[in-house]
Amino acid sequence: MKRSISILCGLASMATAVAMAADVARAAKASPPAKEGPANKAAPAAKAPRAKKMPPPPALPVGQIVDRNIAARGGLAAWRAVNSMTMSGEMDAGGKQDAKLPFVMSMKRPQKSRLEIKFQEQTAVQVWDGNQGWKVRPYLNRNEVENYTATETRSAAAAAELDSPLVDFANKGTKVGLAGTEVVEGKNTYKLKLTLKGGEQIHLWIDANSFLEAKIDGEPRRLDGRMRKVAVFYRDFKAVGGLQFPHTMETVVESVKGSHKMTTQTIKVNPALDDSLFAKPQLQQAAR
Repeated sequence: MKRSISILCGLASMATAVAMAADVARAAKASPPAKEGPANKAAPAAKAPRAKKMPPPPALPVGQIVDRNIAARGGLAAWRAVNSMTMSGEMDAGGKQDAKLPFVMSMKRPQKSRLEIKFQEQTAVQVWDGNQGWKVRPYLNRNEVENYTATETRSAAAAAELDSPLVDFANKGTKVGLAGTEVVEGKNTYKLKLTLKGGEQIHLWIDANSFLEAKIDGEPRRLDGRMRKVAVFYRDFKAVGGLQFPHTMETVVESVKGSHKMTTQTIKVNPALDDSLFAKPQLQQAAR
């Protein structure tokens, strides 16, 4: 599992889903089409919009940018009152069938998460109980429970947050600095540099008008023998229970054709989620 840089609600938890979708996409590409039909055209290379020349936004202290972001998302008290959340929708997998994969993400404080993705009548699962993680990947013919790798464990421990990276950032051990301003998809943004508790650094771009998240660094991926940058764009914010959530997330990998888009259709705040939902899946343990 790749780093979850909070959001489906937790901007991080969706990057986890995108990373899992990338694995499923490889399986989708290897699968024969379900029926005859016109061949799909190759997806065009994903290109970031050319930056417009525009005056920079007003200079603001980083603390004020953070405060305005939290207020725009619904307020600190409201986020602290959220103890659980579920989100469901569809994500792109591409492949010969241009598959749309249904997903369900469940989260519960502190740092519990469960992601389910359906593909060809099979359900892939990723679970993090706050200390350990497991995955089941039937689309790769791995019909057993696999423990997270050491790298996956570090990423999950650092990123499995229910809320955004800026909510209670100091209590999470995160340091936030201003790294300048940039135009992102035609919008002025403040570029923040976040240094996480474990020392990992990521960038988060905040819309200078709405003060909602516009973009965040994704976990770099090794493709064709080299590491490639990953960016996740947040769009279509809507209010749910007085809190603002992006309902579209698009992940773009440097120099790679196409992109992965996730569309959230339903969000439930504070549903009853039993802790057993985040326990190790009851399947045969993978041999080591």
